[in-house]
Order: sequence, then C-alpha cells, then structure tokens
Amino acid sequence: MAGIKENSKARERAPDAGRPESASDAFAAAVGRLVRLGRAKRGITRRQLAEASGASERYLAQIEGGQGNPSVLILKSIADALDVPAVELLPRTGGRGAALDRILDLLARLPQSDLPAIAQMIEGRATAELAADRGRRIALVGLRGAGKSTLGRRLADHLGCPFIELNRIIEQDYGASIPDLIEMAGLATFRRYERTGLERVIAKHESAVIAAAGGIVSNPETYALLLRRTHTVWLKARPDEHMSRVMQQGDFRPMARNREAMADLVAILDARRADYARAEAQLDTSGDGEEASFGKLTEIVQRHLRGDVP
Repeated sequence: MAGIKENSKARERAPDAGRPESASDAFAAAVGRLVRLGRAKRGITRRQLAEASGASERYLAQIEGGQGNPSVLILKSIADALDVPAVELLPRTGGRGAALDRILDLLARLPQSDLPAIAQMIEGRATAELAADRGRRIALVGLRGAGKSTLGRRLADHLGCPFIELNRIIEQDYGASIPDLIEMAGLATFRRYERTGLERVIAKHESAVIAAAGGIVSNPETYALLLRRTHTVWLKARPDEHMSRVMQQGDFRPMARNREAMADLVAILDARRADYARAEAQLDTSGDGEEASFGKLTEIVQRHLRGDVP
C-alpha cells in the first residue's frame, strides 16, 4: 500500500538471546501467529501479502516471527490485504473462554439474515435470567452533575433501602480520597477497588440504590457486572447543565478554563455515550427541576422492578 512505511528500528529489532520473554514479546509473537494464520487460511504467499499490503516481504517475515513491531497503520494495511478486521490480528486478552469462541465461530458461518432471530432468542433468555440476578438493586450512571447523588438518596428513601455511593466505599477501603488514591496508586488500582467494592455491595444487598462513578464504563468487566446485577439507569443532561450543576455543588475549577472544560466534558460524553446507552433505562433531566426529575425516575424504576417493560 503506497505511503505505508515500516519503522526501521522496529524492522531490525530482534529479541536478545537468552533473555526471558516479556509480555511485549509474547504479544508480538501472538500477533505474528495471527498474521501467519490469516495468510495461510487464504492460501497466499508472503510475497503476495507484501505486494497487497505495501509492507516489505522481509518486514512481514519479522512480524510473523514475532520480531517485528508493526504500527497501527501497518497492521491495518495487512488486515485490509487479508480482508479481515484489524482486530482479528490482535491477540485476545482477558480469556473470554472456549465456549464463547465456539459460539462466535458458529455465528460466523451463518448468513447475515439469520442473525437477528438468533440475537432475539439470546436476548429473551438472557433477559429472563437477568431479572432474578438484578433483584431490587438500582444503579445510577452518568456524568458528574447528572443528579446521581441527589436523586439517588431520595429514591433510596422512597424505596426504603440503602443509598450507596461506590466512591465512598472505595475511599473507606483504601483509606484516602479518590484523587489521592489515583495520584498515589494509579487509575488501575482505583478501578480494582471499584470492582471489589461493587462485588461486595451486590453480595450484601438484595435491594439498594447505587451511585456509580461516571467513568465506570471505562472498565468493561466492572460495567458488565453492574448491568448484569442491577437495574441500571443512565441519568443524562445537556453539557451546559452538567457544568452548571457541578459549579452549584461548589466546584469552581471549571471557571478557570471554561472553554477547555466544556470541550473536555463534551468529548467525554461523546466517548461514553454508547456505553451509557447500554443501561436498562435512560432519564434526561435537562430543563427539569429536582421534583420533576425525581417523579420521572421513580416511575421508571417502579416499572422495571415490576417487570412492566417491553
């Protein structure tokens, strides 16, 4: 592919003899196996793949041998030449399991026209089982300023159950504020405490209103647990309302760089929108006061607790 050039340093890189294999080495080797397998499946030579992708034959040999360090663009050009999504050339991390791999393989063999019916069948079975798993737990997700704390406390009082803010659980477990935790131990540690805290809350409470941090969606496994074990509601509002509510709570930091803060907020919302939309229900509080928003939230929650939803 014209214009695609491999990195010369990466091209010449080779692992030191006798050096223990690192995680990076293992990842590079796995990428190489996937490229080699993809080429073999299609019955094309390395030279043919080089011509189609724009990468040199020598560089492809290094990649397939686990000694290359392909850029995203090189990997995409190889994937295009093999007529597969680029993600198919990346090793799977997290161990999704043989059963799921088998299901995905079977689905790949079916015509596209059969997939909607299969998806509906799976969704119907999953929905029935999830109803029991969720109990009477309500989780509120969304950006800061959406009303999770204010409406969450009122909802918990209304339902006669505990109101639990995951961030407070994390702070109690770690013994420091969230900003201090992240600064001292890093975001990965915060996410680990978040997952542990959520698991404990779910195990302990059959009924509760849980306010999750807005960034919980950045951890797929933790967010999947939340969606699976609670009736999740996405509280949302217009970006300007999110900003004004944060400042009404006494945080005037956005004022120091108002334009940048608003742009950041919009970017975060855009990046998280699809994940937030996976919630069981949504409530747009834009333009509504607390009473009106609480009335709508109560109606949504009661409907889902009764199972009176499409």
